[in-house]
Amino acid sequence: MHYTGKAHRVGDHIDTDAIIPARYLVSTDPNELGQYCMAGMSPDWISRVTSGDILVAGANFGCGSSREHAPLALLGAGIPLVIARSFARIFYRNGFNMGLVLMEVGDRADILRDGDRIQADAEEGIIRNLTTEQEIRVRPLPDFMRRILESGGLVPYVRKRLESAA
Repeated sequence: MHYTGKAHRVGDHIDTDAIIPARYLVSTDPNELGQYCMAGMSPDWISRVTSGDILVAGANFGCGSSREHAPLALLGAGIPLVIARSFARIFYRNGFNMGLVLMEVGDRADILRDGDRIQADAEEGIIRNLTTEQEIRVRPLPDFMRRILESGGLVPYVRKRLESAA
């Protein structure tokens, strides 16, 4: 689980309606939702994103409603990883359940600026700012969460387990 991309920095308390506004919740297709990712914050935000880029957020990212569309919109926008000071609890679970990698870094998020080139290894818990040559170390993902992500989310993970048990 290695990622390299340009950082797109957002602030604190970005809620799920900013990530994917309610008017776009007519689909669960990540590609369709991705076209409107962060439209609640900035209508042209998606035009600055290249597939593989990394979202860097402040505190309480994903607060608000419990919509599972929010992590799907990020994935559909080509964002495989969100690094944040902290996550709202329900978004944290929904993110992993949908297959979105999340790394919580506390105050160390401040060394990751908009436009910086970021490299992250979620298995090892290492984030490198390639622009400034600074490094953040966090607790690596637990094995069970890594297996869920490698399966593409919770539903595919459970399907595989049920198929292997049959």
